[in-house]
Amino acid sequence: MDRFKAPAVISQRKRQKGLHSPKLSCSYEIKFSNFVIFIMQRKMGVTRRMFLMELGRRKGFRVESELSDSVTHIVAENNSYLEVLDWLKAQAVGDSSRFELLDISWFTACMEAGRPVDSEVKYRLMEQSQSPPLNTPVLEMPAFIATKVSQYSCQRKTTLNNSNKKFTDAFEVMAENYEFKENEIFCLEFLRAASLLKSLPFSVTRMKDIQGLPCMGDQVRDIIEEIIEEGESSRVKEVLNDERYKAFKQFTSVFGVGVKTSEKWYRMGLRTVGEVKADKTLKLSKMQKAGLLYYEDLVSCVSKAEADAVSLIVKNTVCTFLPDALVTITGGFRRGKNIGHDIDFLITNPGPREDDELLHKVIDLWKKQGLLLYCDIIESTFVKEQLPSRKVDAMDHFQKCFAILKLYQPRVDNSTCNTSEQLEMAEVKDWKAIRVDLVITPFEQYSYALLGWTGSRQFGRDLRRYAAHERKMILDNHGLYDRRKRIFLKAGSEEEIFAHLGLDYVEPWERNA
Repeated sequence: MDRFKAPAVISQRKRQKGLHSPKLSCSYEIKFSNFVIFIMQRKMGVTRRMFLMELGRRKGFRVESELSDSVTHIVAENNSYLEVLDWLKAQAVGDSSRFELLDISWFTACMEAGRPVDSEVKYRLMEQSQSPPLNTPVLEMPAFIATKVSQYSCQRKTTLNNSNKKFTDAFEVMAENYEFKENEIFCLEFLRAASLLKSLPFSVTRMKDIQGLPCMGDQVRDIIEEIIEEGESSRVKEVLNDERYKAFKQFTSVFGVGVKTSEKWYRMGLRTVGEVKADKTLKLSKMQKAGLLYYEDLVSCVSKAEADAVSLIVKNTVCTFLPDALVTITGGFRRGKNIGHDIDFLITNPGPREDDELLHKVIDLWKKQGLLLYCDIIESTFVKEQLPSRKVDAMDHFQKCFAILKLYQPRVDNSTCNTSEQLEMAEVKDWKAIRVDLVITPFEQYSYALLGWTGSRQFGRDLRRYAAHERKMILDNHGLYDRRKRIFLKAGSEEEIFAHLGLDYVEPWERNA
């Protein structure tokens, strides 16, 4: 977690609330002597300018306090090309062409890279009538209007191409920490901000970029500002170094362990999974025992190739008992991810034939084949006439199984090994424990279950929130209920559900909010 380092400065927002500005030291090593930078104070303020000058010097740049003949680059914030020219004329500068006139985004890009970056067209201050130099490639981007960005992730398309990972990683750490503290309000604040920044088609490089966007509360803005200015967040670093956070992070990575159990273990003085394994006095559930027994396998990532191999096992087994069954991989792999931590499958039968014992038959066969390491079957409590749940995170009532399967890995060719090496290799485990969730749903509810189990978690939350607040409907994994008309709305596909809600359809790979 090296990407979050404790900064030596305090963000502008915090200084405005009465904190003292940092002490400025007077001498630093100059690494980039060809760049002599002058930062304009106009529209910026004394404190922010001093902070940026200090930051630039710490990064090895030569930053002048006064405009002089040696200056090569002039940096301005919220100033147009003509405004900078007018300011230079007031300073009795006759020839302004000797300077590179640049927006503050160039400076912040240099600070992030730790070296000078090319002063591309996008960074230069130019008169509107000026054209870029010949042979300079210009990317034509559609106009981005912040006020048109929806607060609901179900109205935004979010692929896996995250242009703001340094911010979203930070927000997810903060959200996880608040989740461990059971502070739902602050947890959701950071999750919604992360979701929104993942959907942006550009990288945020200045505070102006987030102006007008929803979900940008004070805490969120403070962290964005600090990362822009310093490259890292002191608050995130503090969380990552926090003993309680680190313990909860480890404990909740164990299959079957949540926040309540983590709190209990932490109060007992336990801090690591190793300490939990060594404590023979702990009363563990069957699920937790399995989680600790296969911990190393389960905590490692599941690859797309492994998911495909497990998918083949599941489909072949299910079709042994119900040939017409529809078996669909859901979760992150359906959204286009190449790695995950478990594999979810939705099983339904489009034909008239149903088998209430299907899940039990599948599990029994895996036991006989030696593939099953653990299973916990939860029987269905689904009632067709029951209204959908109003809770955005409510679990559904379908029959499901949380299992751990043994996936055999290809053996390495050992024909060239000697006898002792072959014996040693024979003792090496040739399988991996994989977490698999199976969900059985009636065909009428299949589309709603597919939408819910595909995720992402935030996308599903916002979809239900949108249904309730904007359409006066209640949505969950079982169905959609129109409160005005007092009827259930049937849907044979995900597209029909979006149409009922008055939303443009969002493809599975565009739901990675």
